[in-house]
Amino acid sequence: MAQHFFQTFPVLEGLSFTHGWGGAIDTCSRFSPFWGTAHGGRTAYVAGYTGLGVGSSRFGAAVMLDLLDGLATERTSLEMVRRRPIPFPPEPVRSIGINWTTRALAKADREAGRRNLWLRTLDRLGLGFDS
Repeated sequence: MAQHFFQTFPVLEGLSFTHGWGGAIDTCSRFSPFWGTAHGGRTAYVAGYTGLGVGSSRFGAAVMLDLLDGLATERTSLEMVRRRPIPFPPEPVRSIGINWTTRALAKADREAGRRNLWLRTLDRLGLGFDS
């Protein structure tokens, strides 16, 4: 990340990073968190942060508390809370889809964000980064 930082902000060359963080990430087909309950509503969970958990964990915890209390709140009424993501497909379909998507995103980056048919289809299905 530091290498890419200086490629993006060359004027800051020479700045040093004193701390780094890395760890496992979790994701789902929507590339955003999803919630649920288990054990008859006595346990709540949130998963799928895709590495963005540090900033959004307070919101995730507030949603889980609402779910545990059985409250219908603005948070629990969000589609991303109510609807579970679809499972990733099995191999080899998964790898093919990932490769198509990676190539399509790179092409969109080269073409001022213009999304091709594949990315627009993923968006319509509620899958992907802009869904």
